[in-house]
Amino acid sequence: MKNNKEESKNPMVYELSPSCQIEDLEIGGNYEGKITRVEKYGFFVSLSKNIYGLLRTRNPKEAVGDKLVVKIAEIKPYKGKKDVDLVYSKIKIDSDYEKTVLKRNVKRTLITDLSNNNMGRNIAIQGEIIQIQQTAGPTIFTIRDETDVTWVAAFNEPGVRMYPELEIEDLVEVLGEVSLHGGKIQIESELIEKLDDAESKELEEKISDAIDKKAEPTDTSMIIEDSETLNKLRPKLANAAKAIRRAILDGRSILVRHHADADGICAGIAVEQAVVPIIKEESNDGDAEWHFFKRSPSKAPFYELEDVVKDLSYSLEDVERHGQKLPLLVLLDNGSTEEDVAALRHSKVYGIEAIVVDHHFPGEVKDGRAMIDDYVDIHVNPYLVGGDSQITAGALAVELAGMINPEIREDIKHFPGIAAVGDHADSVESDKYIELAAEKGYSRDDLDKVATCVDFEAYFLRFMNGRGVMNTLLGLDDKKRQEELLDTLFEESERRVDIQLKAAIPNVKTEYFDNGIQFNLLDVEKFAHKFTYPAPGKTCGYVHDKIVQEKGEENPILTLSHGPDFGVIRATEAVNKMFGFNLNEVIIKINEDIPSAGVDGGGHECAGSLKYVEGLADTVLDAFIDEIKNLKK
Repeated sequence: MKNNKEESKNPMVYELSPSCQIEDLEIGGNYEGKITRVEKYGFFVSLSKNIYGLLRTRNPKEAVGDKLVVKIAEIKPYKGKKDVDLVYSKIKIDSDYEKTVLKRNVKRTLITDLSNNNMGRNIAIQGEIIQIQQTAGPTIFTIRDETDVTWVAAFNEPGVRMYPELEIEDLVEVLGEVSLHGGKIQIESELIEKLDDAESKELEEKISDAIDKKAEPTDTSMIIEDSETLNKLRPKLANAAKAIRRAILDGRSILVRHHADADGICAGIAVEQAVVPIIKEESNDGDAEWHFFKRSPSKAPFYELEDVVKDLSYSLEDVERHGQKLPLLVLLDNGSTEEDVAALRHSKVYGIEAIVVDHHFPGEVKDGRAMIDDYVDIHVNPYLVGGDSQITAGALAVELAGMINPEIREDIKHFPGIAAVGDHADSVESDKYIELAAEKGYSRDDLDKVATCVDFEAYFLRFMNGRGVMNTLLGLDDKKRQEELLDTLFEESERRVDIQLKAAIPNVKTEYFDNGIQFNLLDVEKFAHKFTYPAPGKTCGYVHDKIVQEKGEENPILTLSHGPDFGVIRATEAVNKMFGFNLNEVIIKINEDIPSAGVDGGGHECAGSLKYVEGLADTVLDAFIDEIKNLKK
């Protein structure tokens, strides 16, 4: 009876995959091979990397490198091993035949089970490619399965990319030999192949579930447990901690952007202290902390287009040059305001995940969401739960860092106190953080000294993160050196501030409005030294603080320092509590009243900046002063 199924008319020839052993050969089977050595009595044919046989002939016409089809004649024992005898096949290499790759069914090994006991053995692993790096020698693939991460080296000609069809996030099977490189286990690959769709989906789910479980914070306690606002923010902080931990486990780099002041720097370094040890632990790369973590200060208290363009440029370059995934963006002490929208929309075009931990006024909050929530993945801000800016970003970031890595809590417990004093925060939480800092030997004056020196050093570092210097200032290493550096910087800072105040204070114009507010006006363009410390914003703060020290914090005092196209505002909390003053709302109103002035800016309720076009400076300043005059209790 004739079989209805159409049969191939072409003969079958096998190609051995690198995983195959001699036991997989079939006597009489046809195999494709390559001549690797020619002798008088015949030539040797390699059927795979590890299997070869001898084809005996007295007058071989073929040469080294020629391909041909051979038949297995005999497999016989020889000196404890097995020899393979070959004969010519009737099938010619240039004829039509059906070729099938013969794969050995190697049992899968989990990456966590790789050890010195596997040295020299051929194994199979399955996992996701999380990085592809072309070295001067082999192509290095970083593979993660549901248990761990390892390196796979694919050798060919030096500097030539192996498996160019493979990309980051591909699910693959690797067959190869376990070896040591630089004291760490890696696999010298013989074959890397994509898994089929069904296998990929199953493995992807396993890896995702495992990473999700491992990324879950094990300790979501906080340094301050009795704060209603912080307790309401706990779920958001835990979600942010999980997202950061997951990004590390997923082979993504962490890009931290923070405001370049004491509060923002405390926030950035707190997260750095939490993240870097985990990156080192999870990566085989000795330089992982430099390749997978970047921290950059921002001069403005918001994420600028200038910042995002740089970040995207470097990130896309890392993808191209080093085979990395796009980073997780973490914005600290910035990211919540309308001014952040343009930059965050820019980053979203490339699908970059963003986390914001901030305490700036985010505008209208409705059902626990602000405008910026449309552009970020996780948004942590006291305003979202009925709080205000008096819990600093530095404090929030320290609580976040403790959830990411509980082991570093004690080391950074004094950071929120520095941030609170540096940002002039006034709240029950800030007082408690300052008390906790005292337990580590920091008085309020000490905290002020550290905050002042951090701001002073940040001015000269500009766009550099100053990791080593800032770690010293914040007391993360040598205490004696910290004291010496603080004394040196504080003395110089005080000297420069004194010079600036001598020029500024005599030129402050003070007016007492009918509503009881003391209004101070200073033209920093004319009556302050330029291009030196303290900058205009800081100068306004120092002038304001000096006036407040003389008059008393309980009085409603507002100071405006202005230049040709900008203003800097500082006010006592009494202006907010007695009159409901919110700088952000005033700026919105002036912008509506004078649209041609291009008014922009903002910040906290009682501290921030104002920007406008130079030609309408007087109009904008008059409008701002009128708003203050018309404030009512």
